Parts: sequence; C-alpha cells; structure tokens
Amino acid sequence: MELFTEIDTSPRLDDFETDYDKAFYLQNLLIDRATGNGASNEHYTILRSYFLNKPLTKPLVPKWIQQSRDLNQFWSFIKNTVDRYEPRRIFIREQFAELLDYLENNPSELPYHEIINDKINYLDSQYINDSWQKIMNRKNSDFEGAITSARTLLESVLKSILDDMGEETASDGDLNKLYKEVSTKLNLSPNNHNEQVFKQILGGCASVVNGLASLRNEYGDSHGKGQTVYKPAQRHTDLAVNMACSLSLFLIQTYEHNKENK
Repeated sequence: MELFTEIDTSPRLDDFETDYDKAFYLQNLLIDRATGNGASNEHYTILRSYFLNKPLTKPLVPKWIQQSRDLNQFWSFIKNTVDRYEPRRIFIREQFAELLDYLENNPSELPYHEIINDKINYLDSQYINDSWQKIMNRKNSDFEGAITSARTLLESVLKSILDDMGEETASDGDLNKLYKEVSTKLNLSPNNHNEQVFKQILGGCASVVNGLASLRNEYGDSHGKGQTVYKPAQRHTDLAVNMACSLSLFLIQTYEHNKENK
C-alpha cells in the first residue's frame, strides 16, 4: 500500500498577480533549466506566449526566447551559447533586465488595459501599436507627450477603421471631422437613434473627441508655446489617456461587431 504521495509544490500561474512577478518567474524557469534543474515546460510556453502577445512587452522579450518555442529548444540554444552554470545565470539575468526594469517602473495599468492590448491588434496597424506603446511609456513621466499620443491613438484608430472599410480618409488633421465620418459609417450618430439615453451617450462621445482635440492643443507637445506656458498635471494626462483609450476601444469593438454581423 502506498503511504506517501508526491505533492506538486511548483507555483501556479494564478499565484502571480503582476506582470513583473510573471516575468521574474519566467526568468527563474530558464535559469533552472539552464543549470540542470527541473522546470515546467507548460509554464514556459504559456508565459512566453503571454509576453509575446502583449504589444508593450514583445519588443523587450529576448530574441532567443522568441526563437525557442519550448524548453528543449532553449536548452539547445543555451548549451551552445554559454558554458558553465554561473555564466548562464548571469547571462539570463542580464537578458531579462530590460523587461523587468520596465515592468517594475510601470506597475500601474489603464482601465481595460488587457482588453485594449488585445483589441488594438484587431486592426493590424503598427501605427496604433506604436501610439499605444508611447502612451504607456509616457503616461507617468512625460505628461505633454502622453496627451499628444492619446490624441494620436484615437486618430490612428479612426483612420485604420476607414482604411479597413476601403474608404478614403481626410488628411487635414481635423479630428472632429474624422470622427463624424466614422460614426456615420458605424451608425453611431445620435440622430440615427430614437432612444434618448443612446442619443445622450453618443452625443457625449462626440464631445469627448472635441475635448480631446482641445486638450491636446492646449497641453500637448505638438505645438509651439508662448511666454506663458501651462504645464499639464497627472490628472490632465489621466483624463486625456482614459478618454482616448475608452473611446478607441468602443470604436474598435463596434466596428468588429458590425463587421462580424454584416
């Protein structure tokens, strides 16, 4: 009769609440495998996909992880690249430094962060990804730049929707005109709805676009300044970024819904 059963003491991925914790665990998985210890291949493949599918972290993931789809492929890489255990530990930690530094210094996430990460890929636009990356890099330090990037994100989403629909886009930089054109195509014009609550909400969306354009003109870094300069505070940046991200998400989801049900 078996008196003892083996207990799995390896951590569960659900135990890690932050991306920093996940990345640190991924680093240690690789160190374990590189130094002759056991490591979960399932956890490696899940975490590898997790960070490669996030536009903000993909550029920070070491290239050899992108090329190693499982721990066996990683082992083939590391044994032919770095000799001896301690140099391997140093190599892996150095390679993870940029990713861990970024995650440690950017702990806060925007509302619907993960959803936005997923949905911005729907339109397959590198420019949208770049704008999103700039927002996340700037939102806690470069307030003027973050406000400008927030406006750029919304403009990029609007233009990408029109491009995907095969429609020509105006190039005069008028955000309100661009939004009006897209909202008409997506049936988001308040005049197209009878219910008062929807008319109010959709009218509010148009006001958000107008306000975002004005906020960027007043506080962004895309225009020259006179002698009297008003610097934006964190709250101004949060307002601009949250408005732009929420409206961009709503537009992409609406376009996705209309396209799938057409």
